[in-house]
This record gives sequence, structure tokens and C-alpha cells, in this order.
Amino acid sequence: MDIIDPKIQDYCDAHTTPESETLAALNRDTHANVLYPRMLSGHFQGRLLSMISHMIRPNYILEIGTYTGYSAICLAEGLSERGKLITIDCNPEQEERIFKYRNLSGMEDKIQLIIGDAYQIIKTLNQKFDLVFIDADKENYQRYYDQVMEILVPGGYILIDNVLWSGKVIGDATKDKDKDKVTGILQVFNDYVKRDPRVEQVLLPVRDGLLLVRKRG
Repeated sequence: MDIIDPKIQDYCDAHTTPESETLAALNRDTHANVLYPRMLSGHFQGRLLSMISHMIRPNYILEIGTYTGYSAICLAEGLSERGKLITIDCNPEQEERIFKYRNLSGMEDKIQLIIGDAYQIIKTLNQKFDLVFIDADKENYQRYYDQVMEILVPGGYILIDNVLWSGKVIGDATKDKDKDKVTGILQVFNDYVKRDPRVEQVLLPVRDGLLLVRKRG
């Protein structure tokens, strides 16, 4: 994920609003006790998610892929007064940790966790969403993208994480598909969004790549 010069990243971190005590504790807990802690959004990306959410002031946010709940808390910070975030994950093992830090953040009335198959769960949702964050199994990115486009308000936003895949997406597609299946999947997905007439998009080189998409009104 170290695409940006570490010294530049350190400078950016130092000039970014600090994470809250609750988020810092969740960050430490995840790195100390959970497998694959690099999956955590972390301080810099977390503040960016919060900033984007504050700019939009969404009534409803959908998150696909909760992990330990760090990004959910960041996104929920920008909700409208009566707003709600629904976050979906397939792993029940993190449920206790997610609820602990959600409650410590004061977001128990804002964040709803649903455990299960995201594709099936999304079919049951009745809300229209202003903001969607996709950070789950890369094999289903395009599937989730097309699915949530149907429940995204005109002018709404989708954020998709890990679209640079440690920089591998700029390599040879055919070779990468043989060596790393996910690289090929993300290359195809990124090109799919690029050609999608329903949206405007900008790919941000933040951490592992964050694709910001706006549904045309």
C-alpha cells in the first residue's frame, strides 16, 4: 500500500486532524488483536471519509464491508441529524468489537450492523442512499457497484476502496491475471467505471486507491 513516499505521507498525517480517542483505541486494538490490520482505513483515510461525509451530510449511508468498524464510525460522523448508516459484513467474529467501539463513539443510534451476504441483504433494503462505501471482496466489486447504483439517489456518491491494489493495476493485465487474480479483476472494474455513462469519477491515490464516483442527476 506504500504508493506515496512515506515522508510525504507522514507530513500529510501530521497536518491532518487527529483521530478521536475512540478511533485511536480501535486502531490499536485492531493492530494488536485482529488478523490483517492493514485492512483498517486508519487515521488519514478515516479523516478523508469523515470529511466527504460532512460535505454531503447524507441521510443514509450504506457500507459494504465493516471489518472492525473504523470506517463506519468515520462515515457516520457526517450524517444528518436523523441520518443512519447501515454496514454489512459476512464475519460475525468482529461483532462484539464493532458494537463496543460504536457505543464508545456515541453512534449506537446511528450505526446498524447486519451480518450476512451483502448481495442478498441489499435486496431487502428499502432506503435510498446518499453515500455508499464499498470495501469488501474484490471479486464482487462490479456486482455490488451495479446493485447499489439502483438504490443510490441521483447526485449520490459511491466510494470504492483498494482500487490501486498496491500499485499492481498499472502492470500488464494478462500477466497480472496469472500471478494475482485480484489485480485483473480490479483492472477490469476500474475500466468498467471509467466507461460507465451513469457516473462521473475521480481516482484518488490515497492509501491503496480510493475511487470517488458521483451518479449523474
